[in-house]
Amino acid sequence: MDDAREKFIQQMKHPARFRMFLFLKVPAAWFCGVRLQSIAPEKCEASIPYRWSSRNPFRSTYFASLSMAAELTTGALGLIHSYGRQPAISMLVTRVEGDFFKKAVDKTIFTCEDGESIRNTIESAVVSGEGKTIRAKSSGRNSSGELVAEFFITWSFKARTSKPR
Repeated sequence: MDDAREKFIQQMKHPARFRMFLFLKVPAAWFCGVRLQSIAPEKCEASIPYRWSSRNPFRSTYFASLSMAAELTTGALGLIHSYGRQPAISMLVTRVEGDFFKKAVDKTIFTCEDGESIRNTIESAVVSGEGKTIRAKSSGRNSSGELVAEFFITWSFKARTSKPR
């Protein structure tokens, strides 16, 4: 892995820097308490607590709060593999699908293990010069290890082209 990507991972692992990143770039996730648990080029884990700021009126974690944690796990992997690249890579969520299996009434940890597939998709987008998509999976489990929800986030990656002025 090159130095730029390793530097990015180290910044994401730093609790204060990560919270500042969320506060400035994704304030809703910061407010709800989304936290990065672990990050590596092939796998990312993030958690969402069950608390006042993340729950719904039905005494469970709000689906949008769960979705934020799931999206973070897939998006962080995309950021790792696109960070510092030339040409720059644009990332865009094009679809979100969610399946819910159990009421989320405590901390839920989402895991995405699609880092290698995301890296290959980005490489393909750079080589072809065309946009490429990937459907990444993030599974959320409660503290007992039971599957709470599964999200499929479809990302589009495209190498940016410089526009004439």
